[in-house]
Amino acid sequence: MQLTPVIAIHLAAALAATAIGPVALWARKGRSQRPRLHRAAGYAWVTLMVATAVSAIFISGGSGPRWGSFGLIHLLIPLTLSMLVVSFVFLARRNIVGHRQTMQYIYIGACLVAGGFTLLPDRLLGRSLWTALGGI
Repeated sequence: MQLTPVIAIHLAAALAATAIGPVALWARKGRSQRPRLHRAAGYAWVTLMVATAVSAIFISGGSGPRWGSFGLIHLLIPLTLSMLVVSFVFLARRNIVGHRQTMQYIYIGACLVAGGFTLLPDRLLGRSLWTALGGI
């Protein structure tokens, strides 16, 4: 698989979301809360996550079980989008704990865990990284 414009958009949005996520999470912790920073970083992060999920629709899955051009990894698309909606429902109902936990789960699951799997040697990003490091 080569770096197409859709994959480039997906990769850029995912990397930016992974980088900005901790800012949104950190801005509401501790004694000195920063609500403006939290809100700005949070909306940016949500926008990047939506861009990541929507762009993934146009990327065909790798090997393994498939349904048309979709692989198992594509199950993360509706999961991510629905969890984002759930987090805003929590926020609208003033359930801050539910909102916080949902956003933390999305960040850990979608950015860190799923992102970590992209570093496997048989994936585009992983192959590029390991080749650049002179490895596998």
